[in-house]
Amino acid sequence: MSRAGSIARRGLLALALLAWCALALQIALALRIALMAWWDPASTTFQRSEMLRLLVDRQRVEWSQTWVDYDRISVHLKRAVIASEDAEFADHAGVDWDAIEKAWDRNQRVQAQAERRGTPPPASKLRGGSTITQQLAKNLLLSGERTVWRKGQELLLSWMLEGLLGKRRILELYLNHVEWGEGLFGAQAAARHYFRIDAARLSPEQAARLAVMLPAPKRFEQRPGSGYLLARSATILARMPAVELP
Repeated sequence: MSRAGSIARRGLLALALLAWCALALQIALALRIALMAWWDPASTTFQRSEMLRLLVDRQRVEWSQTWVDYDRISVHLKRAVIASEDAEFADHAGVDWDAIEKAWDRNQRVQAQAERRGTPPPASKLRGGSTITQQLAKNLLLSGERTVWRKGQELLLSWMLEGLLGKRRILELYLNHVEWGEGLFGAQAAARHYFRIDAARLSPEQAARLAVMLPAPKRFEQRPGSGYLLARSATILARMPAVELP
């Protein structure tokens, strides 16, 4: 065999090995997700990274999280979170392409206005197009890096979550692991921290306020009575009756 042929053969073998490794990774992730139909994960990748950050920055970890089953979470909170984070949750297959396009267009306009003023774009005016399923996929199994490959993996995981778990379980996992403040995770911990009640007893108004905090929980934790939060809560409260629950 010629030298060129040998190099080509080694290249094909390397590509085949790479493809096999990629496939094995996806199979392993799919199996892990399938287990979550019965198994309640104790933590997510994002939570573990936050725990490490707190340990490094503060040499201590203040942590609050208590798992509660789907039926022990207020129906008002479920409606509020869907109304605020993912209005088409009941209908999409994990990704809402229209929401992504609208968020992109809006953020481009906000960025352009900020550049004309010579100031950074206000974080409160930027929008994300990720669905609840995508947010769960990212927090549950992925790192925080922002790359095309990570985004592609997020999409694959979102489709796996939808296919293997279904909407009700996705929402249950999301509400038990989403961040609601510094070292504060899940609906039960949030309800106890902000209102001194259990997640099952949250009123529509309380649920709306918690839902509005989700895009920036650490910031809103410091300003729970901000004008923006109160105004946005009123908007979410008005949308909640129309929300379809899984």
